[in-house]
Amino acid sequence: MSTLLLNLDFGEPPPKKTSEGNAKHQKFVRRRRFLERRGLLNKKKQPPNNVPKGHSEPAEKGVTQVGGTWDFSPLPKKKKAADSSRGSEPTLDKKASVPWLTPAPSQKTGSVVAKADLLEEFQSSLPETKSPPTRPQKKDPQKNPIQKNTPHDSTLAPSENKCSGASHKTPRKMVAIDCEMVGTGPKGHVSSLARCSIVNYHGDVLYDEYVLPPCPIVDYRTRWSGIRKQHMVNATPFKIARGQILKILTGKIVVGHAIHNDFKALQYFHPKSLTRDTSHIPPLNRKADCPENATMSLKYLTKKLLNRDIQAGKSGHSSVEDAQATMELYKLVEVEWEQYLAQNSPKD
Repeated sequence: MSTLLLNLDFGEPPPKKTSEGNAKHQKFVRRRRFLERRGLLNKKKQPPNNVPKGHSEPAEKGVTQVGGTWDFSPLPKKKKAADSSRGSEPTLDKKASVPWLTPAPSQKTGSVVAKADLLEEFQSSLPETKSPPTRPQKKDPQKNPIQKNTPHDSTLAPSENKCSGASHKTPRKMVAIDCEMVGTGPKGHVSSLARCSIVNYHGDVLYDEYVLPPCPIVDYRTRWSGIRKQHMVNATPFKIARGQILKILTGKIVVGHAIHNDFKALQYFHPKSLTRDTSHIPPLNRKADCPENATMSLKYLTKKLLNRDIQAGKSGHSSVEDAQATMELYKLVEVEWEQYLAQNSPKD
């Protein structure tokens, strides 16, 4: 008995398991509340306050207390949690289940919706006749006159032409031309353009220029052409003058006397339907008491029908004076001749 030794340790007693379990439980509760605040877990529905305050919250699924210690089982995956919550709560989308991905509805949107509802109620209370339908009706009359005026103006020209003859249509599209030539080439037998004059329906001069032929001048023919050497000093070159003249003649009715000579000097062909040659107009010859098929000179017709002398003296002809006389002669038979051409249009 004396040899019996007692190995007794009278130190501090070992910690109780309950305190260790309480610490784990508190850690679990803190973690769960943290997850609830983050929105990863649904908040626990609290039972009615029949349990005294000292008691802690009952354990949920996955947490069991064994002998004063808490056993944490792994939480189920999100899909299983969503499947278990289908019976009690409606399912939400992935974005809806995470609150920080879906912004909370702001007060501004609610106020806008409320204002929109008030607006709808206010508009529904208004009478049926509204101002917006009347606006296009005001704009249409403004557009229609513009659209109606353009065809209306275009239809006026033919109607006036039918009622009062071609004299109302032609002033804008009719010109008279006369050219003076000089001799070039061998012995001056080639007629080249040296002056060109164009007048409108009222006799106003549209173009009057001296033209420098491309070939050297052999004979100025001053007695008939009125061209002298000094006129060629500042004359317009033939190519430039021809381009300017054709811009005026294109698309217009051109009146002339023996006009084929003028076109030949211009090296130009004008449509026959737009050409009026006073040397081949039978009504004009009848007025002058001449045979219808005869080719009368411009000087004779002007003296006979206009009682005016042109191409007098030895200074030569004036192309402006001849062009004006040609237009005045044509006006005498314009209506009659245009009606004849309308029924017997010449082929180009």
